Parts: sequence; structure tokens; C-alpha cells
Amino acid sequence: MDKNFKYVMLTILTLCVFTLTIIELTGVSRNAMFRKFHTGGEGVFYSRDGEIYRGEIFPEQTRSRSQIVAEMNKTTVQFYETKYNFGSVSAGRVVSHTFKFKNTGQNPLMIAKTDVTCGCTTPNFPLESIAPGSDGEITIAYNTDGHQGHEEKVIAIHSNALPETVNISVEADVR
Repeated sequence: MDKNFKYVMLTILTLCVFTLTIIELTGVSRNAMFRKFHTGGEGVFYSRDGEIYRGEIFPEQTRSRSQIVAEMNKTTVQFYETKYNFGSVSAGRVVSHTFKFKNTGQNPLMIAKTDVTCGCTTPNFPLESIAPGSDGEITIAYNTDGHQGHEEKVIAIHSNALPETVNISVEADVR
């Protein structure tokens, strides 16, 4: 009986590995499952090299957002403010601030990506391009949970503007 049990378990394990291999090779992954059960619409998708796409249904068939922005004509951007102080904030709260900016150039402005110094900071930026002379907004949410004392978080914004990277920051005294 012990020998039969080993054969059954080995067979089940082999079938599991075979099934997972078939699923990966046929492309039935996070993206494919989403597409199968959700017809169209927005979502977060992952390319084969791990890059995250937002709102693109078939990212493997498109160029990455950073590549598109790099090929766009250059423009200029002016932030109305680049630093915001939340003041004294209780630990555990999530606070947010919206930074407004203007496309001061002659070409459309598109944000490629943002880099943050900490996972506690979440930027939300427009995915569409901003027309020349128009305003746009970037909302920064800062989760104070696990932080104490004076905190400053820097967000690097990459776009087709000159300079290509602009830093904005939020700070708070977390108590």
C-alpha cells in the first residue's frame, strides 16, 4: 500500500507541474484570465518582462508608456508648487495633496512614470496627454502608518518636458 501511495502522489505531482507548464506556455496568465472574464475596460496589466501597464488591454502588442513619451516632441511644464507640508499628522492616517501644473510649451505633455522614495507614497497622475496651455493634476497620497517624526517624501515625475524629471515633495510631522 505504501508503494501505491507513492506512485499516486508522484502522478498527481507530475500532472500538476505539467498543467502549470501548459498554462504558462499558452499565455493563460493574469492578463489572459482578466481578458477572459472582463470584456474591455480598465485594469492593471503586466508585460512578460514585469512592467506594469494601467488601462491598456493588450500591453504586449504596444510600446511601453516610457517609450512613447521618449519619442514625443519636447515641451515645458510649470508646477504651481513643488513642495507641500501637511503639518502635524497622527500616525496611521492617509493624507493627500493635489499638485497642479500647466503645460507651458507648444506640444502635448505626457507623464511617463513617477518614482517614489517609499511605498507609503502613492502618486496618481493623468494617463492622457495634457494639451499646450492646459492644466493637469497629480495627487499624492501619503500613508503615515509606521512612520514617526519629521518625514519628507520625494516624488520624481518623468515626462516629455524639459527637464525630463521634476521632483515634488510632501512632508509631515507624524506623531
